[in-house]
Amino acid sequence: MPKRFSTKTLTIVEEPSRTRSGVGIFEYTDDYSVFHYGKMPDRIPGKGEAIARMVAFNAELLKEAGVPTHFRRFHPPNHIEVELVRVLDPAVAPIAAAERNYLVPLQVIFRNELPAGNSLRRRLAAGTVSLSDLGLDSVPAEDARFDPPLIEFTTKLEEIDRFVTTDEACRIAALDERRLARVQELTQSVDRVITAHARAVGLEHADGKVEYGIDGDGDVMLVDQAGTPDENRLTLRGLPIGKQVMRDFYLARGLEAQVQQWAAEGVPRSRWAVPEPLSVGFVAPVADMYRSLCEAWTGTRIWGAPPLDDVMATVGLLNTGSVNW
Repeated sequence: MPKRFSTKTLTIVEEPSRTRSGVGIFEYTDDYSVFHYGKMPDRIPGKGEAIARMVAFNAELLKEAGVPTHFRRFHPPNHIEVELVRVLDPAVAPIAAAERNYLVPLQVIFRNELPAGNSLRRRLAAGTVSLSDLGLDSVPAEDARFDPPLIEFTTKLEEIDRFVTTDEACRIAALDERRLARVQELTQSVDRVITAHARAVGLEHADGKVEYGIDGDGDVMLVDQAGTPDENRLTLRGLPIGKQVMRDFYLARGLEAQVQQWAAEGVPRSRWAVPEPLSVGFVAPVADMYRSLCEAWTGTRIWGAPPLDDVMATVGLLNTGSVNW
């Protein structure tokens, strides 16, 4: 039976084992999720296909750059075939150092810049992370760029992801010094590839997240996806492109704080209130945004979407008051 995630469905064709990878097919849907809520009320027409096409395109870019991934092939319009690894939950039992074919239960966050309002700036101000944790001597200026990027880790399999130190990340995921170095190396490579391509199509790449698995030989490989507007903060002349637009909508309505409160109080997800839908007139421009971005990113005309500049001008109006945020 297919496994349902917030924005995609996984069909397992062949189960993975400790010694052999499996095969799965992800179907990318038109759903989206913000603030770890899960599936949101609205669907964004064309989003699933746009993301799937970008995933396939980026997999080839990363392959050319020498980044190993679990990507196998693209099944148009919105299915991606991948190698599967096992999911071992460290909350159930510690992951042994000798394990193979497993999902690294971490998200790796990388940042090329720290603009005003960035969550890391808020955590620095609150004292929940220190400059030394990040390898910094002082708080960076808002226009500072990092090369290589700043790298942080969060949990992956917990109810709400939380930031962890590098030492805790290694303990949770059974990463020795060699594997940690490889994770950091591959993250820098992914960042370089996505940043370079973003600039080539007129965009800026601020930050993103990636996930990894350990293959049958004990080596690190990229899993899930990279370089899409669901994982990466892409902007056009300062305007956010992708999920950030919906994040901003619901941030103004207090959803992030509410989700954190429900999780802290142990309220089961089945009892979380359903958020209000997006405002009237919001969905169509956002759908155009995903389609236009995909066509600009891949250089392939699929829908004949409006130029990204025109679309983002409309989305920018949503962000500045034409819609009641």
